[in-house]
Amino acid sequence: MGCGCDPLVGRKGVSTPIAKPLLLTLNLARAYALHHIKQGNGMADKTLTRMDLADAVHSQVGLSRNDSADLVESVLNHVSHSLVSGETVKISSFGTFSVREKAARVGRNPKTGEEVPIHPRRVLTFRPSHLMKDRVAAGNKR
Repeated sequence: MGCGCDPLVGRKGVSTPIAKPLLLTLNLARAYALHHIKQGNGMADKTLTRMDLADAVHSQVGLSRNDSADLVESVLNHVSHSLVSGETVKISSFGTFSVREKAARVGRNPKTGEEVPIHPRRVLTFRPSHLMKDRVAAGNKR
């Protein structure tokens, strides 16, 4: 992705081959979560896993279980590699993953008060879209 453009969308908004499967996987994850909420299973006790995503792809798209797992793994690897290389990953109606460079600074040990150097580092951040924030807020009202 040497063009410096969004890793999921090429120049002039042309989708790359990974964009549609990624959006499909995320929509399936949302549908899976909503299904459990409607059934009263509550997602507070449940963690959405790779296998859950693969099962959702399998049941709603009709791919074999192995192909579904490979698709989910491919999408997650593509997102991971993009973030490792410093690219921002924007997923419409979901949110934005980005890597932030944090500078070195001096911290303090709260127990002893001793100054401790904190080395520069890269941190992953996620900023949900307004639509995602609204969905989560609507889920809180139930």
